Amino acid sequence: MPVLDAARARTAVPAALLCLAVSWIHVQDQGGFPGDKTPHYVGIGYYLLEVAGVVAAALLLTGARMVPERPAWLLAVGVGVGPLVGFVLSRGPGLPDYSDDKGNWTEPLGLVSLAVELGLVLLAALALRRTAAGAVAGRA
Repeated sequence: MPVLDAARARTAVPAALLCLAVSWIHVQDQGGFPGDKTPHYVGIGYYLLEVAGVVAAALLLTGARMVPERPAWLLAVGVGVGPLVGFVLSRGPGLPDYSDDKGNWTEPLGLVSLAVELGLVLLAALALRRTAAGAVAGRA
């Protein structure tokens, strides 16, 4: 297994932990595994998010020799942004056939989820900025 260099490890390890935390939070919110989220499309979204979080964590930790760094970070951004959008939509205007969380802006697990997701998005954005700067420097 490739070893991460120290610079990448400073961002990849915390980001991988945040990706796993997003997955764990959503497993808890759906009532465990396999869970019981309705309507069906919301449950499928949870499963996809949970898998994406684990895959992103694995990609971030395997190092650049296994997969290019940028796609791993883009997946991590998706793991953070996706549930943020879902939180706002489900509590604000609502989603089709889903009103369980409408107006429930202060649910404790939801607030923890928001904090984790925001942290992940910020960390991934910083890493993407670093990789973009490195690519520009490498071409020069």
